[in-house]
Amino acid sequence: MRYLVRDRLLGFGDDYWIEDQHGNKAFLVDGKAMRVRDTFELKDTQGRVLIDIHQKMFALRDTMVIERDGDPLATIKRKRLSLLRNHYRVSLVDGTELDVSGKILDREFAIDYDNELLAQISRRWLHVRETYGVDIVRDDADSALLIAVAVCVIHLADKERGED
Repeated sequence: MRYLVRDRLLGFGDDYWIEDQHGNKAFLVDGKAMRVRDTFELKDTQGRVLIDIHQKMFALRDTMVIERDGDPLATIKRKRLSLLRNHYRVSLVDGTELDVSGKILDREFAIDYDNELLAQISRRWLHVRETYGVDIVRDDADSALLIAVAVCVIHLADKERGED
């Protein structure tokens, strides 16, 4: 399944829809403005909160936390000893780790688990400016989680670069 994200709208405090490949609304990103830390919710089309995302307070490195139903699900941060600036680690609470690498600032990167591709993020498929696609490769993958990971990684990379 491919989802479309409008890049310039990807700001905390903004609300916007993520569409599926057919142009149907799939997820609502509900940005929470006026907060001490960057926070938003990923909701389904009925308004149910699927994922809560917020910046971890009091961390040595910028870290985003993903929660589901009030329980921690994952933390995301740049790899410590990575020679590549655009290399992030997603640590799930069950001990599983996802690897995110590529040209994140260019919106050209992949999310892998144990060297198996889970999602590809790219602008290459699209002709619409300021839009990128999140192509979920596996049918059994958690689409909401992978979209949240992509959004978090882009936010962290933009923040590190000084764009946020």
